Amino acid sequence: MQFSSPLIPGTLIKRYKRFFADVRLDDGDVVTAHCPNTGAMTGCAEPGYRVYLSPADNPKRKLRYTWELAQTHEDHYIGVNTHNANKLVEEALKNRMIDADGLRNFDTYKREVTPPGSNSRFDFALYQEGDVRFAEVKSVTLARGNAGYFPDAVTARGAKHCEELAALAAQGVPTMLLFCVQHTAVQSVSVARDIDPNYARAVNGALHAGVTLVALGCEITKEKIEVNQSLPLKI
Repeated sequence: MQFSSPLIPGTLIKRYKRFFADVRLDDGDVVTAHCPNTGAMTGCAEPGYRVYLSPADNPKRKLRYTWELAQTHEDHYIGVNTHNANKLVEEALKNRMIDADGLRNFDTYKREVTPPGSNSRFDFALYQEGDVRFAEVKSVTLARGNAGYFPDAVTARGAKHCEELAALAAQGVPTMLLFCVQHTAVQSVSVARDIDPNYARAVNGALHAGVTLVALGCEITKEKIEVNQSLPLKI
């Protein structure tokens, strides 16, 4: 996923009210950028971090910039825009870049699909010779050392998705929970049981019901983000 225009560098002053981030640009100007991440952003929004903003295409938009990347003091990149996770997975599916659990073999896919009899809409329906697999994507940005964790805040919606995936799997419908890691320090993925024990129980229930779990890592630079590897899961 190539950024459509060069990102604008600056230094994070603070993130507040979930959707706002004050940034001092390299020319000294202070701007307020849209923060496209409703999570806790633990370890992603430290004052003093180097950050990168994308300019808005719409001149009528209230906030001229969107916060895209953070760079830790150890020079690891974090993709803070959670909306990019589905875009990254879609690009990887389209280009058959995901070498995990046969995902390269799916011929076509659709976005935002509600399976028959389900109460949830899932991010992808993947098709192969008449068979279908439903997949839900989660963006991982919480890192503790080299281990990534999801979620970074309590997510009742995430637990519901796991339960719906498990119900489909119990009926023999292939389903997948896919963790897209947007943090270059992360080398494995686990569930943050201490943050949301209910979500952890839902993931374990999904796993035992037959839901496939996959974690994908990304290469992140100031020019692009791209899925480039599978990561081990430690559930």
